[in-house]
Amino acid sequence: MVDESRLAIHQVTLRDQWSFRECVEGLARHGVRQTAVWRDKLHEVGVEEGAKILCDNDMRVTGLSVGGLATSPDAVEWQAAVDDNRRVLEEAALIGADHVVTISGGLAADSTDLDGARERTLEALARMLRDTRGSGVKIGIEPLHPMMCANRAVLCTLEQANDWCDMLGDDESVGIVVDTYSVWWDPNMEREIEEAGSRICAFHVNDWLRDTRDLRLDRGMPGDGVIDIPAIRRAVERAGYHGACEVEIFSARNWWRRDPDEVVRIIKDRFRQHV
Repeated sequence: MVDESRLAIHQVTLRDQWSFRECVEGLARHGVRQTAVWRDKLHEVGVEEGAKILCDNDMRVTGLSVGGLATSPDAVEWQAAVDDNRRVLEEAALIGADHVVTISGGLAADSTDLDGARERTLEALARMLRDTRGSGVKIGIEPLHPMMCANRAVLCTLEQANDWCDMLGDDESVGIVVDTYSVWWDPNMEREIEEAGSRICAFHVNDWLRDTRDLRLDRGMPGDGVIDIPAIRRAVERAGYHGACEVEIFSARNWWRRDPDEVVRIIKDRFRQHV
């Protein structure tokens, strides 16, 4: 059984029910002292006010989501994404986040240039690395499920994430986010988790519903789907990761419609049983 002190709940899990302040104060009221910050929520109150709310509630920030999204072949759009990534790194430092969750972005409209999109993402990551060195904030690159390659992430596997880390060449400032929803299907998952080792900077927990209706917005609560979450947790622990286990659930048809206090209580119960 995993130590309950490792539970973190991502703000996006309660995106539609609670404001930034309500979420931080609500989690604290339930004894949850770790959260990942959703950038849209942070901007509702402003970075300085958000940092104060987190501090006042003694809330540890595991990560800030999301950075990256720099695949556009248009030079102006790509530079705008690079500039925004500089801002997200600055925001992460101000709120005390350990890392910025960074997804690559998908293909531009009408584009079939997958290799080019990946090259542009790598260049953007290299620039982020130059911006973050010395700040204490890591870039956590997150591969997403291959079915999201076209519209969300051209980085699709843990093997690819390990290769990108090798190419970027900075294990102090770049890490890998392991999300059960994105890696459970991969026959090479355990090998690549072992290869990632100390690069693992975050572990996201959620479930894949057998009858999922939406690839992004229909994630399940741990125990409701087909993922052997404890097995993946043990694999990341063998690789050396013993940090937060972060419940991150996008759920337009279910959990975003439920009473937020009920959702937190269920998460705590499921964490004991299924993580």
